Amino acid sequence: MATRSGIRNSTADRVGDGLGTGPGTGLADGIGAGGRDGVEDARYEAVRSRDARFDGVFFFAVSTTGIYCRPSCPAVTPKRQNVSFFATAAAAQGAGFRACRRCRPDAVPGSAEWNARADVVGRAVRLIGDGVVDREGVAGLASRLGYSARQVQRQLTAELGAGPIALARAQRGHTARVLLQTTTMQAAEIAFAAGFASIRQFNDTVREIYAATPTQLRAARPGPGAPLGPDGAAGVPLRLAFRGGYDTEQVFGFLAARTVPGVEEVTGVPGARGYRRTLRLPHGSGVAEVAERLGGGQWLACRLHLADLRDLTSATQRVRRLFDLDADPYAVAERLGADAKLAPLVAARPFLRAPGAADPEEQAVRAVLAQGLPPERAVRAVEVLVAVYGEELAQPSGTLTRLFPSPTDLASAGLAELMDVGVPLERVAALRALCTALASGDLRLDPGADREEAARRLLALPGVSAWTASYVRMRALGDPDVPLGAADAPPGSPDISAWRPWSSYATHHRWAPNGPALPA
Repeated sequence: MATRSGIRNSTADRVGDGLGTGPGTGLADGIGAGGRDGVEDARYEAVRSRDARFDGVFFFAVSTTGIYCRPSCPAVTPKRQNVSFFATAAAAQGAGFRACRRCRPDAVPGSAEWNARADVVGRAVRLIGDGVVDREGVAGLASRLGYSARQVQRQLTAELGAGPIALARAQRGHTARVLLQTTTMQAAEIAFAAGFASIRQFNDTVREIYAATPTQLRAARPGPGAPLGPDGAAGVPLRLAFRGGYDTEQVFGFLAARTVPGVEEVTGVPGARGYRRTLRLPHGSGVAEVAERLGGGQWLACRLHLADLRDLTSATQRVRRLFDLDADPYAVAERLGADAKLAPLVAARPFLRAPGAADPEEQAVRAVLAQGLPPERAVRAVEVLVAVYGEELAQPSGTLTRLFPSPTDLASAGLAELMDVGVPLERVAALRALCTALASGDLRLDPGADREEAARRLLALPGVSAWTASYVRMRALGDPDVPLGAADAPPGSPDISAWRPWSSYATHHRWAPNGPALPA
């Protein structure tokens, strides 16, 4: 069986060069010291053993069938000479292969490398996943990255075998398949919701990727029962795949400890809880529901209620980031388990996750407001902020009645209500400075933000501590390499550089299961 360290990305073995994020990531998207043949042989061993740990990390295609699959595909293993490997599904599609109908390779979790990497390719992949190309085009993507469209195209194609349009197209195809097989929506509605410019483009893409018409794809939906409609109580049902196991107790406990009334809620009892929250999305509002009970062992059940179905891709990606569903727990455990002090914690929680944020700007506001306040006062302050300035939902969903207030609204608000509940004037001033920077664009916290630059701008704001800036970087920006509080470790503590690039997971291991006592 292939080992994760045996299929390592060479760029991940470089520290501080802008390409990788540290040694020993265990990722499989490149060429290691053994050269291309050695890496591809190791990948083939992963395919032969049907190793699900590599699903989404790479894809393989079979020349004799014209099909591409995930490594864990249950079909008969093809001969080595007939197999080629691709970093992305879009690259396999671009080479003329169609998706396997048996293993559905488009439904795998994403590679953890895109969360770990801070270079332009990693930032671009995160933005494309959030739907930026569909909304703003390649020019908009390039503008957010600070590069020309030609440079972005060249870098993505050179490394991933597919440019931004192809990557966005593959994502639209996946969204279309999900809607065809889980809802009763009409084809025209699905094309619109998935981000296609026309019905013809939708039909052509589905046929090319899946070798089937939309009607045939809908008829071949997996599982029993009729699909559900996109509106009312039904919503859009999704299966959010993850790699390895998933520590639901840790993640749901962490979220339950810091829910904000009106915006979030956790219902049920441990082991059978449900997390629900409102979402502010590019085209409207939404409500996301995620069940704690694992489905089939490899996915979380999610249901999205959206005011505008064009927001399906963005909403899905935001829930995935919140629940850290693209993590590589095997690589994390391999690295952190080598630390003698962390090893018992890793053994106890081998599938621990580092929860992110459904809304990065909301996360920053909550962290800055809570900084330095006693827990009870911080909780009350966040509740007041939502009750006074949060936008009401057009249709409340149970106890969920509001969207978290936007930085634009807070930047021009009086915020006197915060001082009425004991928030010091300097904390209110820090909150206003943060919201002004976010509203003006001086500070960006979107999925493609430069993490180093964002941290510098946060620290430059009055009243924002280094701890708060690091917390925002870890959660709002999804940085997996933030050793929060490690600088205060006593003499004789392990060298935290040995935790890279998974220091954020070390942070969560070192915390109590529910994390620090703050409502952020």
